Amino acid sequence: MSGRYEVERIPFHLHWQEKSLFKETYAGALDTIVVEGQYLKPKGSTSKTVLIFMHPSGTMNLLPMPNAAAAAGIPCLTCGSRYPHNDSALIMEKVLLDLGHYVRYAKEKLSFEKVVLAGWSGGGSLSMFYQSQAEKPTITATPWGDPVDVAGAGLIPADAVLQLAAHVSRAITLTEWLDPSIRNELDPEDRDVELDLYDPRNPNQPPYTDAYLERFRAAQMARSGRIDAWVRGTLERLKREGRGGEERSFVVHGTMADPRWLDLSIDPNDRKGPNWCFMGEPKTVNMMPAGLARYSSLRSWLSQWSYRESRANGPKCAGDISVPVLVIENSADDGCTPSHAARIFAGVQHDDKELHVVKGATHYYIGQPDKVAEAVGIVAGWLKKKKLLD
Repeated sequence: MSGRYEVERIPFHLHWQEKSLFKETYAGALDTIVVEGQYLKPKGSTSKTVLIFMHPSGTMNLLPMPNAAAAAGIPCLTCGSRYPHNDSALIMEKVLLDLGHYVRYAKEKLSFEKVVLAGWSGGGSLSMFYQSQAEKPTITATPWGDPVDVAGAGLIPADAVLQLAAHVSRAITLTEWLDPSIRNELDPEDRDVELDLYDPRNPNQPPYTDAYLERFRAAQMARSGRIDAWVRGTLERLKREGRGGEERSFVVHGTMADPRWLDLSIDPNDRKGPNWCFMGEPKTVNMMPAGLARYSSLRSWLSQWSYRESRANGPKCAGDISVPVLVIENSADDGCTPSHAARIFAGVQHDDKELHVVKGATHYYIGQPDKVAEAVGIVAGWLKKKKLLD
C-alpha cells in the first residue's frame, strides 16, 4: 500500500426500506445489511472534492485507478453495494440507494463540498443512472413493479461525472455479447450453425459482411426478447397462483459471442486479437461458469440485463444530467471498445463535456503504470480546470 495515502474502512448498516418484500422474497433475511467502502485519504490533502468509485457488484479498492488517484493527491471513496461479488439477484434501482448513502456520507460526514462520480467500467452507466435520478427523480418501483422509492430517497446530485473505460450499460453490453445461435435456453447444444461464431461449419467467417452483422444483431435482440417474455410469464404465473413474492433463478448460456472479438475491423482500436476479449479466449468465456450474466433471478434480469426493460442505460441517462462530464477511452481496451465512449459522449446533451483517449491503455491497465498515470493526469487536469481540485 502506498505511503502517500491512508485507508479508512467505512461500514454502513442499511435498514431495508422494502423490508417486508425482502423477507417475502428471500426467506430468513436480516432486516439490516452491511455494505462497506474504503476512504483513500491522501496524506496532507486539503481537497474539498472527493471521487466516488462504485461498481454495481464489484469492489473497487484494489483497482489501479482509484489507488493511483489517491497517490496523486485526489481523495477517493471506493464503494461496495449490497451485492458484493454476486450479481445474480442484483436490482439496479437498489444499488442507486446504496450509492446515495456514500454520496451523503461524503458530504455530511467527511465534509467534502464537491462529489465527483468516477464511473469506471460497469460503474459508468451506474453513475449516469444515479445522476439522472438525483437530478430528475422518477422511480418508485422496479421494472417488475416491486416498490423501491428512488424518487423519495433524496439522492444528492454529484457535481461532475467521469466515465473511465466505461461501457454503455450492463443490458446493452450483454445483448451485444449474447450468443444468438442458442435456440433452446434449456439445451445450449441446440444451435443455429449459421449464427454460431465458434463453429467452423458456419459459412459466415471474418471479415463479416454488413448483411450478416445485421442478421446477427437482430438475432441477439430476438434472444434477449425471448428471455424477457419467459421471465415476465413466469413472474405473472407466480402472481396468479398467489406466490408473487417468490423468485426463480436460471442460467444464461452463451454470453461472449460478439463478432468484434473475431473481426478487428468492427469497432476497431488497438486491442489484442483477433480471438481475444478482456476475459481471455472468447469461445471459452462464452460458456464458462463465470461468464457475464451467467446466473440470474427473474427480477434481476429485468432490472439489470434486459435490453428493453433495464433503466440503467448510460447514453440515455446521460441526456438527463446537467453537470460537467469527462469521458476517457482506452485505445487498447478489449472490453469497452470505442463505440462505448462515443455513445456515452453523444448522449450528453450539453456542451460541458470532454473526450480523451489514452493511447495503448487496456481495460484494467495491467502492467501499465505509465498509462494509469496518464489517465490520472487527465482527470486531475480536468478537475482543476473545472475548479473542482486545488
